[in-house]
Amino acid sequence: MSTPPDREAPAEHPIEALLRRRWSPRSFTGAPVEDAALASLLEAARWAASSSNQQPWHLIIARREREPEAFARLLGVLASGNQAWAGNASVLMLAVARMVNPVNGNPNRHAFYDTGAAMAQMALQAAALGMQMHQMGGFDTARAREVFAIPEGYEPAAAIALGPVGLAEALPEALAAREVAPRQRRPVGEWAFFGGWQG
Repeated sequence: MSTPPDREAPAEHPIEALLRRRWSPRSFTGAPVEDAALASLLEAARWAASSSNQQPWHLIIARREREPEAFARLLGVLASGNQAWAGNASVLMLAVARMVNPVNGNPNRHAFYDTGAAMAQMALQAAALGMQMHQMGGFDTARAREVFAIPEGYEPAAAIALGPVGLAEALPEALAAREVAPRQRRPVGEWAFFGGWQG
């Protein structure tokens, strides 16, 4: 019997095992995410660092079995290539960034950065609980705003699929190949510059 692929990152230097285990699958079993597990993920996001502790992240959450209409609406704002696999996730989410400081109304230029940090913590917590998250830029932001009545001053930042990982062979052939392809990252020397910009 097949098992989900082992996708541990081939790190070149020592990093925590949890960081190596986090990846972005496209195959999900669809098994429900327990309430306690979802609460744990949200708590992990809650404690992310943010500029002036503004905590600008917001989440629209749709569980496939418990909020099926919202799940279908969220699936509908995804790019067609993402719709092909994300419908099998247990949970779909939309991360939304509050773009203004609630205290003084000034723009918060760090809102996307901080929202991404919160989602990264949530992704690590998902990996710690034996699940994975796949964060997506492939969605229609204008349609997401309309479908979910997102007010001015807030910007959809990412769509997210969450759940237990499924088998690669459950995907169409081209996606299945990507699911098991070697993981790759740019060398550190291409983006980490000591002493000044070297690009």
